[in-house]
Formats: sequence, structure tokens, C-alpha cells
Amino acid sequence: MKTLTADLFISLDGVVDEPHEWHFPYFNDEMGAAVGASLDRADTLLLGRRTYDSFAGAWPEREKEGGEDAEFAEKLGDIRKVVVSGQHLEFSWRNAEQLEGDLVEGVTALKNGPGDGTIAVSGSISVVRRLLEAGLVDELHLLVHPIAVRKGMRLFDEGETIPLRLIKSETFTTGVLHLVYGPAPTAGEAGYDEAKAHLSQS
Repeated sequence: MKTLTADLFISLDGVVDEPHEWHFPYFNDEMGAAVGASLDRADTLLLGRRTYDSFAGAWPEREKEGGEDAEFAEKLGDIRKVVVSGQHLEFSWRNAEQLEGDLVEGVTALKNGPGDGTIAVSGSISVVRRLLEAGLVDELHLLVHPIAVRKGMRLFDEGETIPLRLIKSETFTTGVLHLVYGPAPTAGEAGYDEAKAHLSQS
């Protein structure tokens, strides 16, 4: 079975909206390596329509221009891209196709497809939310920036709790935290009576 990962830039107050407006001052070699590693692991990119439109409007041109980011742009062009949309789409970017049918059913079928590669979700907040609720995200990669954006869409909206377990953490020199979470079966049942045993006795 394939592994599904979701990679997001996120602010300290949980905002994931319009990261191009606030995250670039924190982008350094460490973050570039983390982003590159996620792409290198993936054999499929799963994108919402808005994210696909944004990528398709920029990366093919950057590949043609042959600048410093052309190699990364070529990788994005070469990888299989599956786009989520309720409307029929036409694609000009190579290796792009539309996810057929229901999101949860379609992604479940992708995960159960041949091979044991990685399906990476980049951005696409509404898609990530639905996949988290359905328990289909195996790893949630959050690049937590030390800034409170204070406006815009946040990753988690109101709904049922989603317990997670920390798999890995790393601190970049910019103060960005690279946190990797996986699903947890339950947060457990506990209250103050259980917690007070852990209070400092000094």
C-alpha cells in the first residue's frame, strides 16, 4: 500500500492560507532540503484545483526559463499529478489527470494501487482536511513558522477531534519547526485527577 503524506507551511497561530505572503523570509537551505526530500519520496502528487492552477501557472514557465529553480520545476513536471475537482478539467501541464469520483474513495483506490510509493499532498487545504477526517493521511508534515499571521484559513476548523502522534521534530536555524505527525488511535481519557500526579513537588 502507498503512503500518503501532506506537506504544509503553517504559522504559529495555525494559518496555512497564502503562505507566499509570509513564509519566504524563513526559506533557507534547511527548508529547501525538507521540501526537496518530500518531492523526492513521492511518485504521485495529489492537488486541489486551486493549488494545481497555481503550480501550472508558474512551474512550466520556470522550467522553460532554465533558471536556478528549473531542476525543481522539471521534477514537478515529470511526476504524476492527480487533481481533485468537482468540475471537468482540461490539462496543459504534462502528467496531470483528474481524480475520478468521490475524494475518499478515489484516494483510497490510489493508496491501494500497485507499488509502495508515496502520494504527496502539497497545499490543498480542503483536501487535507477531508483526508485527515477520513484517516487517510499517514504523515502530516508541518513547517511551523515563528510568526502569527492573524488572518486567513487555518488548518483545523471546527469538528471532531483528530488525535495525532509526533513521529519526528527538527528545529531550523530560522526558528522554523519541522514537525512530522502520524495518526494516533485515541487521545485517551484523562482529567485533572490524572494530571495532578505529574505536577512538580518542589
